[in-house]
Order: sequence, then C-alpha cells, then structure tokens
Amino acid sequence: MRDFGRMLMIFGILAAIVGAFLYFGWKFPFRFGRLPGDIVHRSEHGTFYLPIVSSILLSAGLSLILWLISHLRR
Repeated sequence: MRDFGRMLMIFGILAAIVGAFLYFGWKFPFRFGRLPGDIVHRSEHGTFYLPIVSSILLSAGLSLILWLISHLRR
C-alpha cells in the first residue's frame, strides 16, 4: 500500500504542475509550440510548421518524468 500511496502522490504533483502550466501558460513570454527555434514557413499555398525546440523540450520532460517514476518504484 505504501508504494501505491507514493505513486498517487507523484501523479497528484504532476497533475498540479500540468494544471498550473495550462492555467498560467498564456502569461509566459514564450508559448509551448511557438518557441524560438520552431520552424514556420508560410507561403501563398499553405503553411509548414516544424516544432523542433518544442519537441526536444517535450521529449526531455517526458524522459525526466519516466526516469523519476522508474527510480521511485525501485
């Protein structure tokens, strides 16, 4: 039961962080998905969008979260 309680606390903290990010996200100077380094090419026929920096940050964040979960489960 102790491990289950620890996992619930971790998920609660993660949910609070994600909720705060979504609530206060519009007030940040850079929006996720519109970071410097993301490529946007607009032409008369369409728009090409490649979020390189956003993808790297998302990957690093998810890797950190999964590492923490696996580290705490040991």
